[in-house]
Amino acid sequence: MNERNFQLFLEENEVDTDTIENFLSKLRDYENFLNKENLNLDSVNPKKLVEYTEYLVSTNKESVLDFLRAILSYANYSKKYDFITETIDIVESYNAMDNLFSRIAEIHGEQMRDKIFRDLNIPLLGVHPEKKPSFTKNIMRRLEDNLGYEDTIALLSPCLHGRPPDDIKGDKKNLAELGIDGFLLKKHKDLIKRLEKHKDEGTLEFAQLVDDEVIEFVRNNQMFVGVRKENIIYTSKVPYQTKKFLTVKDENMKKFYLCYCPWIRSALKEEADNEILKKFCHCSAGWYKLYWDQIFEQSILVEPIKTGLNGDLECTFAIHLPADIK
Repeated sequence: MNERNFQLFLEENEVDTDTIENFLSKLRDYENFLNKENLNLDSVNPKKLVEYTEYLVSTNKESVLDFLRAILSYANYSKKYDFITETIDIVESYNAMDNLFSRIAEIHGEQMRDKIFRDLNIPLLGVHPEKKPSFTKNIMRRLEDNLGYEDTIALLSPCLHGRPPDDIKGDKKNLAELGIDGFLLKKHKDLIKRLEKHKDEGTLEFAQLVDDEVIEFVRNNQMFVGVRKENIIYTSKVPYQTKKFLTVKDENMKKFYLCYCPWIRSALKEEADNEILKKFCHCSAGWYKLYWDQIFEQSILVEPIKTGLNGDLECTFAIHLPADIK
C-alpha cells in the first residue's frame, strides 16, 4: 500500500484527519495480517477479504465496520473494484436481523422477541455470508410457529434494512407530469443512462461492473424499472451480478447471482429444502414498498411473485396501485 498517495487521495476528497488516520491504521493492521502469507493489499485476492473480517469478529468485532469503510475507500483510490464487490457481500443488509429483533419487541413485546431469538446468536457483521441462511431458516420457523403467516409477513414487509434516500419530490413532480406509464419509461431511460456512465467511467453499479452486454440486457427489459398492467406495476430486480448471471450455465448459480440478499443467497447454490425461506422475500418486496408508500403517501401492497427461491430465474414483484391512479 502506498500510504502517502492514499492519504493524498483522502485529503483531496475532504476526509477529516481523524478518519484518515483511522483508515490508515486499519489497513496497516490488515497488511500485517496478510504478511503471514507474503501478501499485501496490492497482491491479495479480494475474495480473501472475508478471512480477515472473520478474524476480526473473533478478536476485535468493534473494528469490523471501520475496517470495511477503510477498504472501500482504498478500493476507490486504487480502482481495485473487486474489493467493493466483496465488501458489499459482507456488509449488505448486515443490520436486518437486529432490526427484526427490535421490531418484534415493538409490535409483539419483549417476551415474544426473547422466545423467538432464544439460544440464537445473530451473525455479526464480518462473518462469512454463507453462514447466514441457516440462521434465517431458524428465525423464519420460529416466527411462523409463534406468530403465524400474516404477522410474519407484516414484520418483513416494511423491509428490514431500509433503502438509500430517493428523490421523492422530483419523482412526484415527474409522475404528475408524465402519468404512471410515462414516468416508468423515463425511469428506465434514466437507468440506462446511469449504466452507460458507469461503463464509460469504469465504475460500479452497486456491486458490479457494467459492460455493453449488461446494458443491452437491461435496455431490452423495462421490467427492470416497471411495467404497468391495469392497476399493478410489475417490476424485476436487475440481477445482483448480471454478467455472471448471463454467462453461468448452472441454474442454481444463476439464482445465486440473481439474488441480493445475503440472508438467503447462498442457500440458492444447491438443491435444498428452502420452503421456509421463501417468505423472507417479502423483505425485498418491502424495499419497493418503502419507495411507493412515499410516492403515493399511503400504504401500498407489494408482493413477491417470482423469486429464485421459487425456482424462477427472475425476482419480480407486484406493486398494487391506489384505485385513483390512472
